[in-house]
Amino acid sequence: MALLDRTRAAARRLRAIDDITRPEPVELRGHLAERWAGLPPHVRGASQSIGRRTMGCEGTQGVFPRCNLACTPCYLGAEANRVRTDGAHTRREVERQMRELGRRRGPWQNAQLIGGEVTLLGPEHHGDALEAMLRARRKPMSMTHGDIDYGYLRRLAVRADGSRRFRRLIFAVHFDSLMLGRSGIERPRGEADLHGHRARFVAHFSRLRSEHGVSSYLAHNMTVTPANLDQVPAVVRAAGRQGWRLMSFQPAAFQGNARRWREDYRRLDADDVWAAIERGVGARLPHRAVQVGDARCNRSAQGAYVGDRWVPILDDRDPRDLRARDVVFRAFGGLNWEVRPSLAAVRIARAVARRPGTLIIAAGWIVRFARRSGVRALARHRCRPVTFVMHRFMDASDVGPAWEQLQRGALSADPRVRETQERLMACSYHMAHPDTGRLVPACAQHAVFDPVENRRLARLLPLREDPPTSTSRG
Repeated sequence: MALLDRTRAAARRLRAIDDITRPEPVELRGHLAERWAGLPPHVRGASQSIGRRTMGCEGTQGVFPRCNLACTPCYLGAEANRVRTDGAHTRREVERQMRELGRRRGPWQNAQLIGGEVTLLGPEHHGDALEAMLRARRKPMSMTHGDIDYGYLRRLAVRADGSRRFRRLIFAVHFDSLMLGRSGIERPRGEADLHGHRARFVAHFSRLRSEHGVSSYLAHNMTVTPANLDQVPAVVRAAGRQGWRLMSFQPAAFQGNARRWREDYRRLDADDVWAAIERGVGARLPHRAVQVGDARCNRSAQGAYVGDRWVPILDDRDPRDLRARDVVFRAFGGLNWEVRPSLAAVRIARAVARRPGTLIIAAGWIVRFARRSGVRALARHRCRPVTFVMHRFMDASDVGPAWEQLQRGALSADPRVRETQERLMACSYHMAHPDTGRLVPACAQHAVFDPVENRRLARLLPLREDPPTSTSRG
């Protein structure tokens, strides 16, 4: 009997090892296939990563809508600042929403801890929310305006006894001259006034790694309007070398608080914004190699700075690179790379063992990347990966009727409404509503659900004066 028990225990251990080292989790495979089948036909092309590599991104809703800066535009509803930021409420809601997202979307998807300003939670409650997301097998990213000091980050990442609470933190930080009330610069005259603040935020994380061994991944967000479009190239040139891993530019939309709308945002053209980013990079950004959702919503180009030159990982005009992309999609599927190196290596080895031809494709890609970068430049400089992204949100006046008709199963004959519906169906960013079991695209969340949700939260969590703190501003 003892031998049989030991045999069964050994079999369970082997199954556990097999599960954790699989390139793609078994439970994720079905979710990816379902997501691919649910995409509208016009986005199911060879470059589409949703349903093949990822489920897309996800975020929290109704957890902490209040913010202590004023932005023009502001995507928070007019009622958002009437809601008290409450740590216990945030933790409960995060746990509920993450369970629902895990059930509907599978494990280890990118999840944003987002609402108003996350650092109003305080470091302990902020950390509780991140730990809840990790327990639910999400990859959490904190969304902030970045007006915080090093002490806050240290208390978030390190326990009172000096041990690390987190080995890695992922932050997305919004910096632009349309944000009012930032410490030390209440009203920026332009984007150049914020370069020092951008650099200081990155320096906080460099210090955190040096002193406590906590690594980070930092994304830079910037809202673009007709007023600051011409400053985008200078932001890219200055911030692109500060240590950000991703730089995202978001053409303004008529969403959120209408009292904060100052310009005709419809004058912005997506091609003009992308061209401004390219001028700052000093290179063409090949965004057609890999698509995330609908091209009318998202563009992205992955690459690395080799010295002062940005070099793309994939050139969308090179058929060999596109074949390499296809091989990666087939061989690695939903593989989670963001684990300890030894585990990642085993997963990659298993994937390659199933498709040995991947090695030949990889070797060819390495040669092409070296040629594009310059062999001497690669020998002299360390590659600094930086991804450039543009997210184009939709106006609330378009989203409302489009969403209402979609809920009735109707596709509009009006071209503008139909485009909005197609983009909602292909959305790469969803929020969970556990009470209804519904996954809601972000633009629909902000245009349709946030106003109602914030009014409810204002009754549940009426605003009261917070105790003074020196940890959330810096």
